[in-house]
Amino acid sequence: MIIALLFGTDNVKAAIKKKLLLEFNLHTVIRMPHGVFSPYTPITTNILFFDRTGPTKETWFYRLDVLEGYKNFSKTKSMKLEHFAPAVDWWNHREEINVDGFDKAKKYTADELQERNYNIDLCGYPCEEEEILSPKELIQQYQEKRASLNADIDQILAQITDILGTDLTEDDG
Repeated sequence: MIIALLFGTDNVKAAIKKKLLLEFNLHTVIRMPHGVFSPYTPITTNILFFDRTGPTKETWFYRLDVLEGYKNFSKTKSMKLEHFAPAVDWWNHREEINVDGFDKAKKYTADELQERNYNIDLCGYPCEEEEILSPKELIQQYQEKRASLNADIDQILAQITDILGTDLTEDDG
């Protein structure tokens, strides 16, 4: 139940996370891939690592990506211990990682987390944004793609003609 309360930034949730940061050292948050607890819940999951060594000074965030061959985890394709290997490697040699403009691993100070209203849902998964083009741009893009495909087809036909040793422009009739 408390885990569900840690998502979001409304007053009660922010107060719980503030208490966590003030009374414990929240040193690491591992962002889990989608579907870890499917089909039981679609809730995004973070694993929180904290101790009683004092208030939080800084927190590392790390996004654990789905391994190749997996679209996401499910009841039939469940997460295994070896899926944590990238996180374990990173844990032992912590550094900030940015992939294609998105943070995969990043360190935030307690003050930065406070400025973000105690949001601990950081280093999430990038989502693709759909670009909506104007009709004119869409037609231009289509025409460019069509011209490129036609040029490719012409090149392939020329290669086939060379191989066959015939000229397609000759009239056989």
